[in-house]
Amino acid sequence: MDYRRKRKLTFITIGLIFLLSGVEYAVILPTIWRLLQTLDAAPYFLGLSLSAFSLSGLLSGPLFGFWSDRTQGAKKIILFANCFEIIGNFMYFIGFSKWLLLSSRFVAGIGTGAGSSIFGFLTRITAPEDRSSVFAAVMACRQVGLLIGPAFNIFLRLCDFQLGPFVVNKYTAPGIFMCVLWLLLQLIVLLMYWDLSGRNEGSEEEKQEEEERLLVGPNDLPDSYGTLPNSPVMDQTIANGNLTPSSPPVEQIHSSPFKHFSAAREFLREEVVVLLTAQFITMFNQTVLETMVTPLTQQYFNFGELENSVMYCVCGLEVIAGFVFVRCISTKVEERVVLSIGVFLANISCVWCIIFLANPQGGFSWQLTEFIIGVFLQVLGLPFIAVAQVSLFSKVTAEKTQGFSQGIRRSVGGLATILGPLWAGSLTSNLYVMLGVMMVLLALLTIMMAFSYKKLVACTTVEHPEE
Repeated sequence: MDYRRKRKLTFITIGLIFLLSGVEYAVILPTIWRLLQTLDAAPYFLGLSLSAFSLSGLLSGPLFGFWSDRTQGAKKIILFANCFEIIGNFMYFIGFSKWLLLSSRFVAGIGTGAGSSIFGFLTRITAPEDRSSVFAAVMACRQVGLLIGPAFNIFLRLCDFQLGPFVVNKYTAPGIFMCVLWLLLQLIVLLMYWDLSGRNEGSEEEKQEEEERLLVGPNDLPDSYGTLPNSPVMDQTIANGNLTPSSPPVEQIHSSPFKHFSAAREFLREEVVVLLTAQFITMFNQTVLETMVTPLTQQYFNFGELENSVMYCVCGLEVIAGFVFVRCISTKVEERVVLSIGVFLANISCVWCIIFLANPQGGFSWQLTEFIIGVFLQVLGLPFIAVAQVSLFSKVTAEKTQGFSQGIRRSVGGLATILGPLWAGSLTSNLYVMLGVMMVLLALLTIMMAFSYKKLVACTTVEHPEE
């Protein structure tokens, strides 16, 4: 199979991985609280279960990234990580106790750590100018999963039968459903994913083939490497009595990518600190708003399950459209410009929410309009920030240790997704304080970006210096 086909199938597989992660979130989240209630769990168990998923992903991301950097591959890591998804979702399906349910989300969360290896892999095989568009496509796949996930719940909620000793109902069905999907994905990874060695591999293969055609001639080149008795190619060797083209030069064996690695030197540089801060603040603010929006719509608009589902569906479509737009402009606009647009929109959204949502005025129609505009602005900025900061982060950190670096970046985001709901849950009745802190954090990020704007550019030679 030629390089281009391998690359295409590999990208499709990566897209499916992120698609399933979005589907899992959308399928599990609406049912987990009801399942916990059937097990007589206290309300705080919901927060613990959601945080356990983020916590294990936070811990496993750097470890899987370190592993991928050492091996310069991600296939084995993805297969290994998916085993945790399979086991975790099967534990969720069994779910005969609240502690088993809590453990199931922790185990499944370990599998999300493979994302750092995947981003490291994508960094190694994509050219810097194409990276933003590739990352945008991958992130959009997860949003598609979030969008179509609720559709699966339509038939999962109809399940009511016995599977051996296990009961399959609308609460446990999502677990076995996701378990089967992750099992199928294992087969897809085995058959359709290749650990491509680098972004120049395809061009080198094509160049080698073209050189052989020029030397041998179009009529003399065999379909496969075989006997070439009259070939003028000089670099041939005699093997088993036949003349065969010599093997490509063996790549130079490099030392460990972490030989001269220094965490302080890598992550405490000004531009890296700014991007990690952007990751934390945007994820923190996003999860705060996600947590507060449902109680807010219930309090002011009496929204039920259907209305909230429609709202999330519309938001999902907006996010996907945003990723498509960012993908289109990524080759024409610098990442720091895209990031600035996203932060600007986030500031506008936060100011709007403080003015109009913290103490809503007017009638129902006016309050609903204020709410829709605030949510629209918040969601609009997410694709700009998400794509720009991950792409730029891959360019200002060393490529050799990209998996570990992406793991650190994702862990920072994981910490934000743990703290955000805790902060929002404690202040749903005091929106001025909640939104005020969000505004302060965004102002801090804006100031940091303004002072470090000149350094937020791709570095062509980001490697660990020799000692």
